[in-house]
Amino acid sequence: MVVTAHYINNSWTLRSHMLRFIYVPAPHSSERIASVFVNCMLDWNIDTKVSTITLDNCSTNDAMISKIKKKLVLSYLLREGALLHMRCSAHILNLIVKDGLDVVKDGIEKIRNSVSYWLATPKRLEFFQETSKQLRVPCEKRLVLDCPTRWNSTFLMLSISIPYKEVFNRLKQRDPLYDCLPSS
Repeated sequence: MVVTAHYINNSWTLRSHMLRFIYVPAPHSSERIASVFVNCMLDWNIDTKVSTITLDNCSTNDAMISKIKKKLVLSYLLREGALLHMRCSAHILNLIVKDGLDVVKDGIEKIRNSVSYWLATPKRLEFFQETSKQLRVPCEKRLVLDCPTRWNSTFLMLSISIPYKEVFNRLKQRDPLYDCLPSS
């Protein structure tokens, strides 16, 4: 677990510091994580200065926040701790995008398989680039395969692949082994 503090200093400058990188032995119960977290705050003498704790949406975190509130003096918390748990916006965005990508997963899988096919060997990639030049499709960006668990890499793969739609179609006519045409 990593505990990071974000605060505004006396000069009104936003600062961020990693306070501690902590090994939390299993089981990762809400009680254990809360205890480790509170001990970190006590070690840094910030238990009376915390306004929010940003966490992802894991159910263990909901229970952990309740336990942290019990260990801290509520009068030091904003609105007696009502605002203590802030949901991580990056995690929420990631969940939203993953749900959206799930709607078009078949199309993405076709593009992923197609990109994988053309990146599999230097000879195939060269054939892809030659075909792109013949069709006068600017080959400005090299095809890139995504990491399916990272939606931003899927976005990059799609944004690079889309201008090559005509190239993929032509390659289907020229390579009998190429059977994963994205638009089929």
